[in-house]
Amino acid sequence: MASAGAGVAALGFIAAYIVPTATANAEPQDEVTSSYAASVADAQIFTAPAELSNANALSITDYEIYVTPTPTPEPEPVVAAASTGGGGGGGVSIPSFVAPSPGTAQDIAYGMVAARGWGDSEFSCLVALWNKESGWRVNAYNPYSGAYGIPQSLPGSKMASVGADWQTNPATQITWGLNYIQGRYGSPCGAWGHSQSVGWY
Repeated sequence: MASAGAGVAALGFIAAYIVPTATANAEPQDEVTSSYAASVADAQIFTAPAELSNANALSITDYEIYVTPTPTPEPEPVVAAASTGGGGGGGVSIPSFVAPSPGTAQDIAYGMVAARGWGDSEFSCLVALWNKESGWRVNAYNPYSGAYGIPQSLPGSKMASVGADWQTNPATQITWGLNYIQGRYGSPCGAWGHSQSVGWY
């Protein structure tokens, strides 16, 4: 009985595994085409008319490029600084005067400069100086030196001698800065000249 079972099992194995693959292999297979053959079959061919066969070869040297020149800016006139009565402003270029916008820190400073008897050229020096130092920002802080505010007081707390609101009030900072400039350099152009020669004031 065991041999009959083994025969049935062998017959089942042949029926399950060999017969289906034989029938599957009996189907015709498509022709194998390589990628190259497929791309050649899709290639487009252009045939030039006979009159173009004698055309001159193209030349890559027969062209010109025109670059519009950048205009040279006219230099601003250099004006020697007027004698300021204090430290080092002589021979330094005075920046051009530009009237300040109303309500700005520069407008506050313009009134204070005029109240001290200094003219527009001194105000122009002050604008250039504090543009360089702080950009006229009341909260400008230099992390390397600890200088603070529009005049870059070092330390910033020195400005408390003018007002307790020294950290936020441009008028307090400007007053302190002008006092410092007048006492140390005589005028804003004196401070500007020193700053231009050594990099600080």
